[in-house]
This record gives sequence, C-alpha cells and structure tokens, in this order.
Amino acid sequence: MHYKVRQEGRTVSKAVYNILGIDRDGHKELLGVYVSESEGATFWLSVLTDLQQRGLQDILIACIDNLRGFAEAIASVFPQAEVQSCIVHQIRNSLKYVGSRDQKEFMRDLKPVYRAETKELAELRLLELEEKWGKKYPKVLESWQRNWDKLSTYFKYTGPIRHLIYTTNTIEGYHRQVRKVTKTKGAFPSDMALLKLIYLAHQNISKKWVMPLSNWSQTAQQLSIWFGERMQLDLK
Repeated sequence: MHYKVRQEGRTVSKAVYNILGIDRDGHKELLGVYVSESEGATFWLSVLTDLQQRGLQDILIACIDNLRGFAEAIASVFPQAEVQSCIVHQIRNSLKYVGSRDQKEFMRDLKPVYRAETKELAELRLLELEEKWGKKYPKVLESWQRNWDKLSTYFKYTGPIRHLIYTTNTIEGYHRQVRKVTKTKGAFPSDMALLKLIYLAHQNISKKWVMPLSNWSQTAQQLSIWFGERMQLDLK
C-alpha cells in the first residue's frame, strides 16, 4: 500500500508492506508491518531477520508477489521454505504487455498452463504458448520462463493447498479493508502516525479472524504429510 508521508519538510511516497501468516491452527495472523521508500534484497533481508528475531521459527510455504530480492531473502533466513509467486499477479503483469486485440485469445491459451493438473503438463502447455505467441510477445513469455520455478511450486500439492498458496489475494483483501480507513487521509505527518492508523484498522479487521480457514482440517493433514515434524498436528 502506498501513502504520502511528510519527512524533513517535504512529502515523500512510501510503501507499507504487510506480512500475513496462517498459523498451524488455520488462523490468519498479521506478522509484521513495514514502511519503506524502496525495496530490494537488503530491505527484505531486514524484514525476514526481524520476523525471525521476534519469534517466527519456520515458514512452510511463502506466497509472494514477484518483488525484487524477496525470494532470495526468504531462502537466506528460512532456507527450508518453499516459495510460490502469485499466479494472479503474473497474469496481470503479462496482460499489460499484450495488445488489447490479443488479450482474450492469449488468456484462453494461457489458462491451460496455470490450470494444468501436473507441472509436466503445465510445462507442455507453456511450450505451446511460446510457440504461438513467443515471437509477438517475447518479453511476456521470457518472464514466465524466468520465474517458472517460483510460479510452479503449487503443482506438487493437492487442491486445498493449491487454493491456499497460488495467489496473494488474501492479503489484497486485507489491504482493501485497511484502505477504507486510510483513504480519506492526505499526507501523514510521520511514519508512526501512518502505522498507528493501520494498527487501529487492523484491530477492527482482526476481530473477525476467530475461525480457521475453510476446510483447514483437510489442508492441515495434507501439510503434515508433506512437511512431517515441521507441521505436527495436536491430536489427542
């Protein structure tokens, strides 16, 4: 989320990054809020280090936007974590560079890639997509190929886990609720003033986070099979 903040007599644009987690019981939890004028590997390393120092012991799967340096920072602090880039963001970014006349047909050809049953089938569909569109939109196809390792993590999992990690829509929904509170504000007098208002908004939003995610019992059992001791269930 982007806001204007007054700083040393001038107004600057700053980004607010929210880290949202799902705990082993299936409940959403806001793990951290960070304000920065820029992003990159160094910034993300400081974020992950801060989370670790405040008690975050493990990440099973991190679903992220394709932010520069984020995946590398996760790997350096939580080397066992798997990373899944948001499919929805990748699609949106791709369509920005596809002519409006071609978008409908391009999307029709792209769906078999990200909706494939297996990674092998998805890769076959991706090759077909490249054969058809690669010459016209080389940068778009190059982006899919370059980021494929992060985009294709979810194929190894069954439906419930796939649904949980293939997109960052959960945190986008959270952002929409925060913006309802902050949208009437102009420039904030300080970072702290901005963070205080977001905190108050979060206090109201999180009151509804009393139930685990839908079908969590099934999802948790599958995660426990995949991750073993890292995802132990409290069965009595």
